[in-house]
Amino acid sequence: MSKQTRPQGVVSIRTLAMPADTNPAGDIFGGWVMSQMDLAGGTHAHCLAQGRVATVAVDGFAFHSPLRVGDELTCYTRHVKTGRTSLTLKVEAWARRGAMGATEKVTEGTFVFVAIDADGHPRSVPEGIADREAALLANC
Repeated sequence: MSKQTRPQGVVSIRTLAMPADTNPAGDIFGGWVMSQMDLAGGTHAHCLAQGRVATVAVDGFAFHSPLRVGDELTCYTRHVKTGRTSLTLKVEAWARRGAMGATEKVTEGTFVFVAIDADGHPRSVPEGIADREAALLANC
């Protein structure tokens, strides 16, 4: 289990885990959690890249505890690296158990996105990442 007590990054998505998202054991399906994290990271990367991005890799994924029906899932994202055409973001998924319950990190992973043009080809990430990241932090 993770010993981290506070999320790192900006809130990029918040949603409620529903019964339709469960696996046969009754816990929330890990693929659903991963898709929410991909959406969160993609939203952050889209802002930084000033346009379309595509997920090209997910690395270092670790599940710490299950997400349950009724838990509020919040994904926090933070930019960790910029390449010529790529952005690497750390994404943390935290659960709030019940309406006012405690929060707990349920999983985390590192996502790599590539900036793409209208034809789906890689393009350079525009300069000024630090300014766009500061604007995201100011609005969370």
